[in-house]
Amino acid sequence: MAERSGPSRILACILVGLGAFLLAVAILIPTYTVGKLEKTPLDLEVTTIAEGSGSVLNSQALLAGKAEVNTNVPLVSQRYVTTEDPANADVVTLQAGQTLRRTDKQGDTGLLSAIVDRNTVDRQTSMPTNDPVGTIQTQPNQPAEEVPRDGLQYKFPFNAEQKSYPYFDLSARATQDINFVEETEINGLKVYHYNQTIEPVDLSKVVNSPTNKLTLPAEAWGVPGGTLPVTMTRWYTNVRDLWVEPETGVVVKGQEQLHQYYARNKARPEIDVLKVELPFNEETIEYQVQQARDGMDKISTFGRTVPIIAGILGLIALIAGIILGLRGGKGPQPARTTGGGVPPAEGGRHYEGSDAPTEQHDWTTDKTEEIPVADPRRYDQR
Repeated sequence: MAERSGPSRILACILVGLGAFLLAVAILIPTYTVGKLEKTPLDLEVTTIAEGSGSVLNSQALLAGKAEVNTNVPLVSQRYVTTEDPANADVVTLQAGQTLRRTDKQGDTGLLSAIVDRNTVDRQTSMPTNDPVGTIQTQPNQPAEEVPRDGLQYKFPFNAEQKSYPYFDLSARATQDINFVEETEINGLKVYHYNQTIEPVDLSKVVNSPTNKLTLPAEAWGVPGGTLPVTMTRWYTNVRDLWVEPETGVVVKGQEQLHQYYARNKARPEIDVLKVELPFNEETIEYQVQQARDGMDKISTFGRTVPIIAGILGLIALIAGIILGLRGGKGPQPARTTGGGVPPAEGGRHYEGSDAPTEQHDWTTDKTEEIPVADPRRYDQR
């Protein structure tokens, strides 16, 4: 029996070591692996589409000398976000190509604006690093302009909170707080609703473009004054609503109420350039919900499921190893013998080894004491 304790001790050691390893894995995975998962992917590729209808200034008519506004124009805003260099373990550069077009016209005649935005951000907080400085390109035949920024864009940080965040507006080229409104649900998914209201911004002070401050005869503007020149400034306002899945920071739904207009006083719009409400369409919302769920599943798997399973298995292996080790150390002891099985001699003397007598004894010649037999007649019942 003593020979069996060796393998038992080896197995016990293996179980204890395995249990300790699994317990260490259960502790380290949430702190190490989850931190790796809570980062913007280096292969991000997201398309969002927002649709609506509104008022649009007819640019061709304006060039001809008459401010004409088309109403109930179908509009589509499309944004395509990808990643590019510089990108590493800590930062990633997001490139967003965004277009706004009216779908009642074909080709370039329906294109109202096109912007290419590049911005390098921290992969976990989604805040810009300004290393390198972000750029904005509005004309295909002109170089991009460097525009530093200090607010979120396109994505919120992981584990977003119910608070205000700085958010960069591309048209105003300025950062303003976007405020937490409420916790709600979209397609069964918990989301945080944020809102940002941008008061009128003088676009002529943002971008040096001749169309941002324009002088035309009063009659061309459709205001009193005949042929007298009237100078109007182009203004921009927006009400932005975002619904964010807090664990991943994915923007599940977005909506903007855009208004650009010409006016001599920002408080009194005179000619609409663009006035429209553009929410994400249903296909985009469903896609973004699935993106958020996929991210949540990965974080949950490595942050909770795997550590729990590893912890339970590690504890079982550790306990089994300890019990097996203790039982193996208390194996049965060999029985003590009296000189190789030789019976003790008369008088209580015990012979061991070479002291044992070698003469053989013939037990058949011994006389045994006769045991009297009871007389059966004593039990006669008669």
